[in-house]
Amino acid sequence: MLPDNLPKDPMMLLSVINMKLRDFYESLDELCSDMDIDRDELVSTLASAGFEYNESAKKFW
Repeated sequence: MLPDNLPKDPMMLLSVINMKLRDFYESLDELCSDMDIDRDELVSTLASAGFEYNESAKKFW
């Protein structure tokens, strides 16, 4: 389960994660480690809403 401080709505979650990646973190691994998020769960949650992580762009789309 994702932490309670993250939105449950996939569109809001996408927005929050991409903003944090853009403004505060160098990688998805760094974000997940710092925020105590299971990377696989985050990727899976966003994939179920149709989004995938692009490592070179450093964002979900």
